[in-house]
Amino acid sequence: HPLNDIVAINQLPTNTTSSASKDRSSYIVDKNHNKKQETNTAIMVKSISLLPLVVAGAAAFTAQQPMNTRTTTSLYGGSSGYATSRAGKEERVATIKGLLETSEMIFTVPANSMTVQESEKLRRSMPEGTTVSVIKNTLMNRAVDGTEFDSASTLLKGAHMWFFIEDDISATIKAYSAFLKETGKKETHEIIGGVLESTAYDAKGVDAIGKLPSKDELYAKIAGAIKAVPTKVARVIKAPGSKLARAIKLAGETKE
Repeated sequence: HPLNDIVAINQLPTNTTSSASKDRSSYIVDKNHNKKQETNTAIMVKSISLLPLVVAGAAAFTAQQPMNTRTTTSLYGGSSGYATSRAGKEERVATIKGLLETSEMIFTVPANSMTVQESEKLRRSMPEGTTVSVIKNTLMNRAVDGTEFDSASTLLKGAHMWFFIEDDISATIKAYSAFLKETGKKETHEIIGGVLESTAYDAKGVDAIGKLPSKDELYAKIAGAIKAVPTKVARVIKAPGSKLARAIKLAGETKE
């Protein structure tokens, strides 16, 4: 039919154009996809080629970094797993109790703002028989409980460095005073307090105890007194007969 032929003729170019457009679009998409794949492949190859350089740089950086190690000292104890465990704390308390049993007096000073070098210097300046140690308040409180030093619990505020004195109390206090003067820490590290014969003393009380003669000073005085006795006896023997009785009496009064 002529009308049908006209319709068919009109539709033919339209369908042909649509198919060509679809083919062109598919070609463009495929081309773009191929370019994208080529780009990704190039990036991967470049990354792989740079990988050895990155690994070598990381290894060099790691080798140059100092190891972060924790230094522990006998003074401060450090913080190991055992020390913070229950068994470690019990052992520490037992050690403190042992120091208390052999001590005539204990006193404490601030433990903060003191370098390890200064702390070691302080320990070396102490007379024989004196132990210096930084102790946590909770452990010290447990150690002094039920002992003649239990009044030390009233001093447990802040960080403490404790002095356990077995023998020469005066020499220990004087040595610490000399350390404060030498290091310029008198205003920041004065003695907080101490305990002697179940009695707690404040800073002034401990300082007064420190002014008593030390053991060495007492020995010197005793030696001087013994040395003076023969001299006095010789003077009595050499005295004239008429003055002998008075000289003997005088020597007795002097001895008293």
